[in-house]
Amino acid sequence: MSWFLAFAGFAALIILHEFGHFIAAKWTGMRVERFFLFFPPKLWSIRRGETEYGIGAIPLGGFVKITGMNPDEVEPRDAAAPPREAGLLEKVESVDQDPGEGVSRPGEPLPPGLRERAYYNQPVWKRIVVIGAGPAMNVLIAFLIFFFLAFGINEVTGPGLRIAELTSESPARGQLHEDDRIVSIDGRSLESVNGDERADRFRELIGSHTCAGEPASGCEATTPVRVVVERDGGTIPLEITPRYDTEAGQALLGVRFEPTDVSPANPSIAEAADFSVDQMWTITSQTASVIARIFDAEQRKEISGVVGSYEATRQAINFDAWAAFFLLGAISLSLAIVNLFPFLPLDGGHIFWSIVEKVRGRRVSFRTMERAGAVGFVLILALAYIGLSNDIGRLTGEGIDIQR
Repeated sequence: MSWFLAFAGFAALIILHEFGHFIAAKWTGMRVERFFLFFPPKLWSIRRGETEYGIGAIPLGGFVKITGMNPDEVEPRDAAAPPREAGLLEKVESVDQDPGEGVSRPGEPLPPGLRERAYYNQPVWKRIVVIGAGPAMNVLIAFLIFFFLAFGINEVTGPGLRIAELTSESPARGQLHEDDRIVSIDGRSLESVNGDERADRFRELIGSHTCAGEPASGCEATTPVRVVVERDGGTIPLEITPRYDTEAGQALLGVRFEPTDVSPANPSIAEAADFSVDQMWTITSQTASVIARIFDAEQRKEISGVVGSYEATRQAINFDAWAAFFLLGAISLSLAIVNLFPFLPLDGGHIFWSIVEKVRGRRVSFRTMERAGAVGFVLILALAYIGLSNDIGRLTGEGIDIQR
């Protein structure tokens, strides 16, 4: 079931993104020829009015085909000029399109009756509204998801801390049990510190135990951690030797702590909105930071592709609904950010060239935009390759860790 729910979540994000373009195009009076989930060849379609609605066979996104998205389409064709070469996107969006009156053909100029409502015959502000509506829809989705999730969060009200989970390779297996209440670590109880901060301090104490010489993955610390837990009404002292984890950069016991003293936060509407904005700002800054440092080997490891995002969503669904929706909100916002990069075929590329046209006072040829868009195309391919490589590494190696 988690596979289907993750797929449905991704499909919903795509549909809503494209619906933003669709509704804005209709509102501004543009002519929408196709509205598809996924790319052709088509599996199913139905025509309502001037628009064909359908589902494609290639699950790499979706599209809204608006008449006249190529500026060369809206210019009358010189009979002596050679036929215009259709762009790749033009060809893809026209595959299997139902023939009929008012359907634009790749590489051919638009019939006079279609030019008035063509995309490139509209004012620049209308074009920017239509293109920006897709990312705006993703931002709105993220805000609403985080806003409603705020009413389900808890706040830590005391210092209590328990063992919530042990990893499969935890050195504490056989000694620590899930639901053990932590009394102290290395003689430190930290009773005046609340649960979340207390967990961080305990991790620091565990990390102070080091391996002999240069640390290597899985090496055992030279000294054990002294742990006292409360179990079945009594206290039990234990000594457990932690192992070094290269990803964490310290020795670990392989356990996940969780506060025991929590209560519903019950935020006001304003506080829920603040929570949503805070989450969006954090995700935006992290996404921009990772992409900005794409040439840094460590930062590249943080990039994830469609496969990894899908698998992370599936695991989050298995974890709980809160984590699943939070991840979908984060993905939705990240899609908006990446889509606003000023390179074709991204939405930001269309906005950028509309602004250029407005500034220079005349239309930019599609050939010029395509040449400049080669930079964006290379960037997209690089991000896709890095993301897929990281995804394969995670799925075949340590997996993807989803924690709340």
